[in-house]
Amino acid sequence: METTVIELPRDFAHYDLVRGFLELRKRVFIDDMAWSLVEVSELEFEQYDTFKAVYIIVHEGDEILAGARLLPTNTSIGTGRMKYSYMIKDAHDGHLTGMPSDLCFDSPPKSDTVWELTRLVSKPKTNAAKLVLFEANNFLRRQCAKTCLFLAPPAFLRLAKSMGFSPQRLGPIVGNEDGRFLAFSCDVVYADEVQV
Repeated sequence: METTVIELPRDFAHYDLVRGFLELRKRVFIDDMAWSLVEVSELEFEQYDTFKAVYIIVHEGDEILAGARLLPTNTSIGTGRMKYSYMIKDAHDGHLTGMPSDLCFDSPPKSDTVWELTRLVSKPKTNAAKLVLFEANNFLRRQCAKTCLFLAPPAFLRLAKSMGFSPQRLGPIVGNEDGRFLAFSCDVVYADEVQV
């Protein structure tokens, strides 16, 4: 298994991996889990998939095993009447139809030292999700980031703990028609304490 970090447009030569990741998201979130998300040309794609996003993708050759999207929380997307920031903040502020706005106790931060990881997806029976988190932590260290925010099923918090992270809940477990999920944060680990 190989892990590739892709920052567009600089790494456009690796766009085939990003496309494969978007295809995997479509298969898992739309086909298997029946989430009501936007699908375009067999891809699950949304407003946060921009050149501001960083993709962490685990693959064996061209086969995508897992991936996730990172965004700095000081991101601003769009120029019209509706501007987006990042998923947790936009949900908290009531800008995402169908997403609970009570997923955080306090207003989520906007900072270049705080990033958000979302859309983590992994093929079953692989260790690939852990590799995504491991490489995401390494990437965030290189950016001098302090914290990473997550929006994921509650089991994901337990996975983060098992790897040596110290997750802190940002709010209650909430749900919608797509299932139950939790917003939480982890400090970026600057020592060799993260275990795959």
